[in-house]
Amino acid sequence: MSEALTGKKLNFYYRGRVRKGLKTKELVKRLRPGEIAFIAHRDLDWVAAESLWRCGVKAVLNVHPFSTGLIPPEPLQFLLNKGVHLVEMLPQHFFEKIKEEQVIAIVNDSVLINHKIEARGQVFTHERCSQMSQEARSSSTAVVDSFVKNTLDYAYRERRLITGEFAFPPLKTRIRGRDAVVVIRGKGYREDLRAIRTFIREKKPVLIGVDGGGDALLEFGYIPDLIIGDMDSASDAALSRARELVVHAYQDGRGVPGEQRLSRLGIPYHVFAAPGTSEDIALLLAYELGAALIVAIGTHFSVFEFLEKGRKGMSSTFLVRLRVGDRLVDAKGVSRLYSPRKAALFLPVILMAGLMPVVALACFSPVVQHLLRLLLLKLRLY
Repeated sequence: MSEALTGKKLNFYYRGRVRKGLKTKELVKRLRPGEIAFIAHRDLDWVAAESLWRCGVKAVLNVHPFSTGLIPPEPLQFLLNKGVHLVEMLPQHFFEKIKEEQVIAIVNDSVLINHKIEARGQVFTHERCSQMSQEARSSSTAVVDSFVKNTLDYAYRERRLITGEFAFPPLKTRIRGRDAVVVIRGKGYREDLRAIRTFIREKKPVLIGVDGGGDALLEFGYIPDLIIGDMDSASDAALSRARELVVHAYQDGRGVPGEQRLSRLGIPYHVFAAPGTSEDIALLLAYELGAALIVAIGTHFSVFEFLEKGRKGMSSTFLVRLRVGDRLVDAKGVSRLYSPRKAALFLPVILMAGLMPVVALACFSPVVQHLLRLLLLKLRLY
């Protein structure tokens, strides 16, 4: 052990392989259980936190602060409660220096290679999390005020999203007259998707995944009819298995995102150029192509959810909700609305309730009483 650590109380020690990535959503595709994640993610959001935990990481290193106090650090509290060690504010040059799959050791706030301290950061503790929560609460009024002002300012500029006419792609998938389920990989999407499995089985709706939402559908055994987005979060498997792809293109002439990747995979796709987020245009496309009902899973709609994504307003989402609201059912959080107990728990109660009248009649029947006396007499004789 390094001399610098001699005599220092070791509250945390772990040794393992490290994987690094500038984009957490891409890094989690490569992470394996027991590994150490090295990220560059300011204000870690719920989806990233849950994805890191599901990968089975023991520790997460970060060159940025895990929380700036702008939004409540609930995702970080989740990781801490799961026993994941968090170290923030590590040097940028160390992130660039360290190699993929290199074996490192973490001792409290220090990172060691070959028993030598190479970098130090700050441990993100429960106390730090409480402090950030207080800062988020104290600044929430100003943050929300700024968010609302930005939303309303841009809503007028982007009003064409609901007043203009768009060239919708000529899809093979029939949407008109059918129900549609639009899946976004947002907080709680697994629980909510699980809660509507009966609806999907009985109604057989059009299944639309927004970027990583395509993988969410595959995770539950469903083949996406459509994947819509800029194709940066969906896996190759999801893109290859989806029946159709719609790329959300830029309107400012920057081209088609993901074009090279799709060409490399040899997958045909449609292009849909429209303002707003991919989530917005997925709802808009389903609506304009005649979906009878649109069920949205994992959507982003609260102020803090947008701030987690680095957005300072939600003008396009506000406008699209005005447009599609008469057909939209937002199923976010539906899994928390009602949690039916397992039928097996009620089976003994049902059987007992059914047998009670039989037992009562038997006890008052002369024939049954006579048989019971004979049985007791035989038991005494033996």
